This record gives sequence, structure tokens and C-alpha cells, in this order.
Amino acid sequence: MSKTNDTTRAIFTTRIGAVATAVGSAVGLGNIWRFPFEAGSHGGGAFMACYLVFIIALGIPVICAEFILGRHTRSNEPRAFRTLAPGTPWHLVGYIGILASILILSFYSVVAGWTLEYLTASFSMFTNDMDTADYHTRFGQFISGNWRPVIWTVTFLAINFLILLRGVQKGIERLSNILMPVMFLLLVIFCVNSLLMPKASEGLYFLFHPDFSQITPSVLLGAMGQAFFSLSIGLGCMMTYGSYFSPRTNLLRCASVTAILDTGVAILAGIIIFPAVFSFGISPESGPTLVFEVFPTIFSQLHGGMFWSILFFFLLFLASLTSTISMSEISITYFMEEYRLSRLRATMLTIGIATMLGLLCALSFGPLRHFTVCGMTIFNLFDYLSSNILLPLGGMLISIFAGWIIDKHIISTQLSESPASHPSRWIRPVIFCLRYVAPVGIALIFMNSIGII
Repeated sequence: MSKTNDTTRAIFTTRIGAVATAVGSAVGLGNIWRFPFEAGSHGGGAFMACYLVFIIALGIPVICAEFILGRHTRSNEPRAFRTLAPGTPWHLVGYIGILASILILSFYSVVAGWTLEYLTASFSMFTNDMDTADYHTRFGQFISGNWRPVIWTVTFLAINFLILLRGVQKGIERLSNILMPVMFLLLVIFCVNSLLMPKASEGLYFLFHPDFSQITPSVLLGAMGQAFFSLSIGLGCMMTYGSYFSPRTNLLRCASVTAILDTGVAILAGIIIFPAVFSFGISPESGPTLVFEVFPTIFSQLHGGMFWSILFFFLLFLASLTSTISMSEISITYFMEEYRLSRLRATMLTIGIATMLGLLCALSFGPLRHFTVCGMTIFNLFDYLSSNILLPLGGMLISIFAGWIIDKHIISTQLSESPASHPSRWIRPVIFCLRYVAPVGIALIFMNSIGII
């Protein structure tokens, strides 16, 4: 532990650890199957070109904003806003992030539990000759069951609990330093395998050759939304992790590296998936069913299918774990600082809430499938509220707060190479994006997600 701003607070011990945890927070299941689905649905290369633009213009500035708010205040999300704007309602933005993180943690852990089911099933999945229809039936039977989805959800959250209990340095940072290199290694292995497939060139052409005539408002909104959601901005994950950064950590560089590596994971996922779908005659718009129905079919046709299936679902498990750990830390930090709970009790409370809500989500495909709110199951309701409303709303308000409300000297100081150095030449572009580009872009995402445009 290190003393900062007259309080005792954990600090990431190394710059590599700080970057690894930030990248781990951003990288998740959305990079591995949501990005290929969005790219496949929006023309491949045209989507990719727009996506890269929005990562730079929208993603990096908002990550910087969260880092700045976190490191300057050295506190949890609601307190950070209270510190910088006392006596105003801005602290409510922090509670939006906490609520969103709990909802996402609840249903995300159910999907992560599915990866554990398929990871263990990979050892015996390929003993019979099964096609996509068989895997579709198998997946439907599994998620509609009464106990297996519940057991895997609880197991996944228990793994989170054990890691989070060890704290920031010995738990989160140490795990990130190990898992992120392993994850990139697995991605590279899969890329090599996909590039050796018969129609790899067609898949790569689809992904990397932009046909700018295909750029439509739908493509722009899809690319903007993927850039926003892929980086996990709007939740407060980056703000919470930023509060653990050392004064020596270059925030702009860390934000840029986080965005670059997160984008790299998404591109590697595209290199893995598109050669496979073209080689096996699958629509590039297959979407999330690729993971649990289509890809097992592909693995069954590959030499050493069991090996590839084990690696693939292990990769998905790692991507899930790094994301849920960061989401959990938002609430843990809040409970510790606002209610003076020990880390053990704060972790138990956070994981306990996520477990209760997660069980409702897990059962919403089976016994609770007829229990709906506004026509949505509990799982779909949590997904809709967090992804379509709370995240865009939180991200838009964070960018407005950083761009218009707080003292610009704070931004200048936090983004400088060191307290004694001259302001970075990138500060003005970052402030411009936070004031004008990000709020407008995220507002469009928000209106699109709720059906206004």
C-alpha cells in the first residue's frame, strides 16, 4: 500500500501492471464475438475503417477522462464527482456506473458460466458426429436447464471472489500480468490456424478491404457503438483503476495503449473468425451463435478438434474473467470507502448481490422464461438496461463533466508527462473531443439503442 493524498490506498506496483489491468478491463467477450458479428453485419472493411476512427476520436479521450477523474481524486466513483463538484447532483453519475456494473456482472457471469460448461464438455464433445443443428439443440437444452447453468454461474463468481479477495496488487494486478500475455498468445495461435484454412484470403479480404460505398448511418452507428462498448467506458472501471495509478503513470499513453491493444484483440478475433466462416460456408452475420453452436461444428471438422475447442473456450473464459474482475472492483471500492467495510466484507457483498441476480438471469432461459418485464426476460432486461441506457448515459455525462465542468488545469496536470513538465500537445485535442465529439457521438449511440433514430 502507498500513501496518496493523505489516505492509504493501493497503487499498482508497475507501469506494465497498470496497462495490463486497464487492457484486461476493456478486453472481454465483446471483442471476441461481438466485434466479428458487428463487422459481419455491416460490410466488413467499411465497418473496420469507421471503427478505427471512432476508437481514436471517442474511445481514447473518454478513457483519459475516466483516468483523470480517478487518479486526481483517489476515490470511488460517486466520491470522485462529489470531490470535484461538491453540492451538485453530479455524484449521481457515479451511482449510474455502480448500478450498471452490478447488472452487467450478473448476466455476464451467466454467459461466462456457459464458457466453463463448454470448456469441460470439450473433452468429450467430439465423440459423436454432430452437425450445427445438433449443437443448436444441445445449447438450447443446456441453457434451459434447472441446475447446470446455475452451478457454472456460481462457480465463475466464486473464482472472481477468490481473486478479488487478494486485493489490488496481489490479486488484480498479478492476475492481469499473467492472463493478458496468455490471452494474446492464444489469439495468435488461433490466427495461425485460421490463416491456414482453405478460404482464409476471402475472409481477410472481407475484413480488411473497405468498400466506402457501403458506409451508411447504420454502419457509422454500429462502429461507434462497438468502439464505445468494447472499451468498457461509461461504467467507471477505468476511473476505479485510474485511482490506483502511480503519479508516474502517463495517462494519455496508458489510454492509447489500452485502446490499441483492445482493438488488436478485436482484429485478431476477426482474423480468427472470418477465414473460418468463409472456409466452412457460414454467414459472417451469424453473430453470438458462432460461439456455442457454429464453432463447435467447425472444431469437429478440424484435425485435433478437441484441442482447439479447449483452447477456444479457455480463451473466452479468460476474457470474461478480466472483465468481471474490473466490474466487481467498482462496487468493492465503493463499499470499502463509503461504508468502511473490510475488503472481505465488501467483496462478499458485491459477489453476493451478483450471485443472487445472476441466478435469476441463469434461470430466465428455463424455469423463469415466462417471467417478463416489458416483454423481456430478466437476462434480456439487465442486458438492455445496462448496454442500451446506463452505459451510454454514463459515458456521455462523464465526457461532458470532464470537458466542461472540471478545472482544465486538472486535465493539463494529469495528462502531462510529470507534474513539472510542460503540458502535452495532445491536451487540446483531448479536451475538444470530450467537449464536442464524444458527447454528440454517444448521444447518437444512446438514441439509436433505444430506437429514437
